[in-house]
Amino acid sequence: MLEDGQLRAEVQAKLELDWSPEQIAAYLRRAWPDRPGWHVCHETIYQALYHGGKGGLSRNLTRRLRTGRPLRKRRRRPDRRQPRFVAPALLIDHRPAVVELRHRVGDWEGDLITGRLNQSAIATLVDRKSRYLRLVALPARHDAQAVRDGLIAVLDGLPTAARLTLTWDQGAEMSCHDQIAPYLSEGVFFAHPGSPWQRGTNENTNGLLRQYFPKRTDLSAHTEADLRAIEERLNNRPRKTLGWRTPADIFHEGLAL
Repeated sequence: MLEDGQLRAEVQAKLELDWSPEQIAAYLRRAWPDRPGWHVCHETIYQALYHGGKGGLSRNLTRRLRTGRPLRKRRRRPDRRQPRFVAPALLIDHRPAVVELRHRVGDWEGDLITGRLNQSAIATLVDRKSRYLRLVALPARHDAQAVRDGLIAVLDGLPTAARLTLTWDQGAEMSCHDQIAPYLSEGVFFAHPGSPWQRGTNENTNGLLRQYFPKRTDLSAHTEADLRAIEERLNNRPRKTLGWRTPADIFHEGLAL
């Protein structure tokens, strides 16, 4: 905890500027190299926020964190999670090695972005090579059957050459993965539990999409036309990671080859 009142005030001042605990911990080491007692780790700051007591921080400051959670979310250990699928699933370890190279279009990563209280959702598909985006409307519900039907409708509308693999996390919404796999010539694969970086392209894209689909809002309010307009905007925006070319350019060029 933060027993030193001066240190506590310094940390609180940075939290009020919306700094993260990790940023504050790095700042303290850089700004006060001769005060090792101030070189606390970011976990110490989290503990002071969430557990309070002597040397603690005001619980109100949790609203300054990016999550805004008043209580810390308890995480289950990945090896304690229950299998979600009846049909056998292939982990990312079995995915063709060429997918990792981003040499071809047609290798997709997917996920759901959810709205307020997880009551609404939109499925997102992004091509690993081009970052080309497709959005899947789920206006009524986002259970396994709805996600299956939505994904099949979008995949079926893509050229065969653009339907090679799909990588998803192990969410229950993909329980019908075996019925989606026939639409991809090399199959559906799943990231390891608690490993979002194994679908990093999709995670990054979902972050960009939150500009248009804010958290804690009703995503079912967005029409098909809204989704197509947002796709168009992102697919035709130059991207630094693509050498300032657009996802649409690279996707269609890849299909032509």
